[in-house]
Amino acid sequence: MAKEPTGSGTPEKKDPVVVPKSTGSEMTPEEREAQATKLVERYAMWSGAAGLVPVPVIDVALVGGIQVDMLRRLAALYNVPFSDDWGKSVLASLVGSLIPASSGMGVASALKSVPVIGTAVGILTMSGVSAGATYLIGKVFMQHFATGGTLLDFNAPDYHDFIKATKDKLSFRSRGADSAAEPAAAARSGSGKAPMSP
Repeated sequence: MAKEPTGSGTPEKKDPVVVPKSTGSEMTPEEREAQATKLVERYAMWSGAAGLVPVPVIDVALVGGIQVDMLRRLAALYNVPFSDDWGKSVLASLVGSLIPASSGMGVASALKSVPVIGTAVGILTMSGVSAGATYLIGKVFMQHFATGGTLLDFNAPDYHDFIKATKDKLSFRSRGADSAAEPAAAARSGSGKAPMSP
């Protein structure tokens, strides 16, 4: 006897949990970290490019999608189960703890609605803030997954000090690049003084 279907006949759609398959050749922690770093840097660049989209709100949605995809790829790399709902939830909690970066993205996106000058400033600001926030998010989850964490046990406040240290490191690196570029630019323009001989 065949059973008759109950209800509407269509199964309820649920967000599938992707459990990564373990590969035969396991990576060393150093190889995994190197691969994850390249992945995070690539997604940070994509977020920066998405920040260049001149349409407010669309840019924020694109950056959010890029960040979820980055998290999915990192989870697969570290053999951590992933679902879109979990990913969006932990990203929301982390972005909430990155208030300056997330509010900067909102302000930059809103600036794009101001004709000419607002659009130009908004595009440049949104691009930089998006890339920086995505990089920070990627580094946080690299740290979390490397220490055996999952999406279910992620607690954003636990990473406050790590986020601050990573931001400081990025600021120092960009200041160092700027200060290193100044003498080189002066030497190229000929305005640098030659050292005096004794």
